[in-house]
Amino acid sequence: MILDAIHILLPILIIASSLFAVLLKDLIAAAIAVAAMSLLLSLEFFILQAPDVAIAEAGVGACLTTAILVIAIKSTKRMEDEK
Repeated sequence: MILDAIHILLPILIIASSLFAVLLKDLIAAAIAVAAMSLLLSLEFFILQAPDVAIAEAGVGACLTTAILVIAIKSTKRMEDEK
């Protein structure tokens, strides 16, 4: 019963965090939403009994990709300030 609720709730949360990542104007917040989506996806993989894929998704998708995105965002100049 609880596992069924988790199987229903996780894809909804994954879609919600994906939409947040697309709709947010702040790039750092969007990168954090992508990281949250990736962590939720790795949890779904773990529940579906694919722990190796879950570990790879958590390591690469959530940690490494988020770090690369944040470093890339921080190395650029904000265009909103130049008006």
